[in-house]
Amino acid sequence: MWNAAMWGGISGSAVLIGALAAMFIPIRKKIIGYIMAFGTGVLIGAAAYELLGDSLNSGGVIPTSIGFVAGAFIFTFFNYIVSKKGAAERKRSEQKAATSGGIAIFIGTIIDAIPESIMIGASLLEGQSVSFLLVIAIFISNIPEGLSSTAGMKDNGYSKQKILILWIAVLAISTFASWSGYFFLDGASEAVMASIAAFAGGGIIAMVASTMMPEAYDDSGSTTGLITSLGLLVSLLLNNFS
Repeated sequence: MWNAAMWGGISGSAVLIGALAAMFIPIRKKIIGYIMAFGTGVLIGAAAYELLGDSLNSGGVIPTSIGFVAGAFIFTFFNYIVSKKGAAERKRSEQKAATSGGIAIFIGTIIDAIPESIMIGASLLEGQSVSFLLVIAIFISNIPEGLSSTAGMKDNGYSKQKILILWIAVLAISTFASWSGYFFLDGASEAVMASIAAFAGGGIIAMVASTMMPEAYDDSGSTTGLITSLGLLVSLLLNNFS
């Protein structure tokens, strides 16, 4: 059980690492775009191989389809709400991000993090080892989120202390969500587990398509597709050897 919390904390700590880097290290926008593009590829692979593939094998087509569509729809709905409140640019480091509301950015980041963290904890129920593919994918994708969102909040006048408090809260929520995924899903039926895994997969794919991919392209340009493809290849290799 505490293993689940630890791995959730490790994956969630990447936003804090990214925030600290944005505060103290000058990082070119193009580098942030490269990291985000690579993370996009790894996340797509994790959703496809680790979440949707396992969901289809264990629960069948109907629970997988229902969970996937529900996850994509709910993420899109809440993403629309927080975007209207000022979090549409939460992963951007450019000046446009400076107009985003800090609390809306915080809420949007939580919407990104919770389903991912729940599935990290739930992955421990399958065996005694965590899904390293999920942990690595989420960790990589969280670094540019911490980098770019922190840059935007700094431009919006948030103090370093307030920014750190927000990201530490995200880390704590990620840790708790991972613990909850292990604790509350223990003993759940295969159909329920399949639906939840597919739900997380749907949310991740919707998040990647609506936030990470366009913003990675804005930052890194025409090389985005190549770097995303390399991330997907790494995801495939990790899935094959884990």
